[in-house]
Formats: sequence, structure tokens, C-alpha cells
Amino acid sequence: MTILVTGATGRVGRHVVQQLVKRGAEVRVLSREPGKAEFPAGVEVVKGDLLDLDSLRAAFSGIKTLFLLNAVTGDEFTQALITLNIAREAGVDRIVYLSVIHADRFVNVPHFAVKFGAERMLEQMGFGATILRPSYFIDNDLTVRDVIVNHGVYPMPIGSKGVAMVDARDIGEVAAIELIRREQAAGKLPIETINLVGPDTLTGPDVAAIWSDVLGRPVAYGGDDPTGFEQNLATFMPKWMAYEMRLMAERFVSDGMIPEDGDVARLTKMLGRPLHAYRDFATQIATASTKPA
Repeated sequence: MTILVTGATGRVGRHVVQQLVKRGAEVRVLSREPGKAEFPAGVEVVKGDLLDLDSLRAAFSGIKTLFLLNAVTGDEFTQALITLNIAREAGVDRIVYLSVIHADRFVNVPHFAVKFGAERMLEQMGFGATILRPSYFIDNDLTVRDVIVNHGVYPMPIGSKGVAMVDARDIGEVAAIELIRREQAAGKLPIETINLVGPDTLTGPDVAAIWSDVLGRPVAYGGDDPTGFEQNLATFMPKWMAYEMRLMAERFVSDGMIPEDGDVARLTKMLGRPLHAYRDFATQIATASTKPA
């Protein structure tokens, strides 16, 4: 049988597709612009999106297992609920859903509340599902690389409680493992929730210290300033989205993104290897920045 992957061109989705293909799974992806995407050989591509019901129904033909990832947009909740309804209509009962850590607690942050709502639908509508709850993505910090490297400031207001940053490659591999487990199961499996975290829980000063070390020069933490963060983001993204990111940053500062006991050990056992660490990411960036042009 074939596994359907949504969000297949994004930071996580592309790793999911690669890991599924690597493991010998047959993969179908739903893509708005198939011509602009590069997928591994053998991947079937269906043109469409999560609000195009005809393409969605076509994508679900012959499918029983779904990876559901939908981006932070103004209509994210509608996309999730429509997709789950069409999936149920098509007889899909095995889902791996990409939620977010603390979705049940950070309910004032719109995309957290959306994902918590989708989790409730999975439970109430009788799906068998793995709910993946990732922490802050390590590669979010690619967007502030130049500020760190050229200005000596780590500007993300992640606070002093600690954030267990996770690598997108680890997310994609765990998702693929769970998709195949559910696809190959004799019947529908019960709902399970997995926190996706990195090996280290880091504060803003911790991250700045890592950068200072790998760059060999001082890097300062920019401080806990969600308001300034929002103002900066609003210069290049919709104001509603910048405000949403500010609300999330406020929860970084007030609560952090803390793993539960056993999360790291569980993921390490699933993957059969250590989790990717933030220091490795920073070292790679630092090495690239010192190479001659």
C-alpha cells in the first residue's frame, strides 16, 4: 500500500519522504506545484492542496495511511479539519499528525490551539494515530544566521526556562518509522503521543555561549523581548503572523519548551542513534562562514 504525505516540500516533509523511500515504502505526495518540487525516484505526485476537495479525494484513493502536516496559515484549522474529514470518508484510519509540544497548554497561541483541536478530532473521530509534538526547530535559526555571525548577537527570545530544540531530520525519521509501523500493522493501532525534542534543553544564554565557542568570539544573547521580536517580524511577514510568533515567544520566556522524563531516551531508542544536537548545527554554520568565498 501507498503512504500519502502532505507538506512534502517543507523542512520536515521532505525528510519524511526521503526516509520513507529509504525504507522501501511506496509514497504519494500532494503538492500545489509539482513542477517546482524535486522528489526521489518513484514518488507519485498529485497536484492539489488541502482545500481543493477534488484533488484531495483523488490523493486519498487507495490510501489507508496519511502523514498530515499543514503550515501556519490563516486557515490552518479549516485545512486540518477538512483533510481529516475527507480522510475518514475515504476510509483512512492510520495517521501520523505533526502537532507541537505543549499544544494542550499554550492554548493562547493560535497555531498551538489549532493543533490541539486537530488532536481532539483524531481522538473523537476514532482514528488510529501517532501525534508527534515537536519542540522548537533547530533550523529556525538559519533565519538569524547573519545576525549571529556578522553582529555577534543571538536574537531569538527563547528565555531562561529552556527549550529542547529538535532537528528536522530527527522529526522526519521518527515520522517515517511511525508511518511504516502503522501501515504494516494488521489493524488500526491506538492513539499515541510522542514529544520530539533534542538532546539538550537550552536557554538563550546557553545558545549564545555555544555560538561564542564555535565562532571563537563573543556572541551575546539579545534578551527576552517578544515585543521587539514581533516588530522585527512584521517588517517581512503579515502582522497577524508576527503577532502569533510574539505570543509563542512569550510562552518560551514564561514556560520554556521542556521535555518530559524519558523523552530523549525514547527517541534515541527509536532511532538507534543519538539525537542531532544544536552544537553540531552551530559548528556547521561556523565552519561554512569561515571558508573563503
